[in-house]
Amino acid sequence: MIAGFKASKKILIKALSTVLVVITSSVATYCQTLHLYGGNNHDEYLGCLNCDKFDVNSIWNQFGTYGNRFATNSIWNKFGTYGNKFNNESPWNKFGTKPPVVVDKDGNFYGYLSLNKYTNKRADFSLALTLYENYELIREDVAKYYEIIFE
Repeated sequence: MIAGFKASKKILIKALSTVLVVITSSVATYCQTLHLYGGNNHDEYLGCLNCDKFDVNSIWNQFGTYGNRFATNSIWNKFGTYGNKFNNESPWNKFGTKPPVVVDKDGNFYGYLSLNKYTNKRADFSLALTLYENYELIREDVAKYYEIIFE
């Protein structure tokens, strides 16, 4: 009986450690303001990935340049360069080779935002994974999904 308890305790400690690592990495990602840049030289600003939905540069601001699903440089515009799942520079192209980069204000690189699972250095933090899984739903109502994801 004692041996079983010790084994269960070890499993519990390992599980809690794993959860702590996931939470810590998620918090670290969200502490930094993350920005998207696209284009051949990644010099085209595409918005703030984790800014508040009222921020003018936020991809979650449905009335802003980067959160509006009809705006030219929005990743939510399914007919635009960066929202079209067939465009090589769109994060939503499963075979794209020139996806946007995710960087912080100091230029630190967090990965490429890309559905292409074979992209070297693909962003794999929790927000990116959520976007990959739900981008088609999110683009229909970014404000609604902002509430679901962030609050």
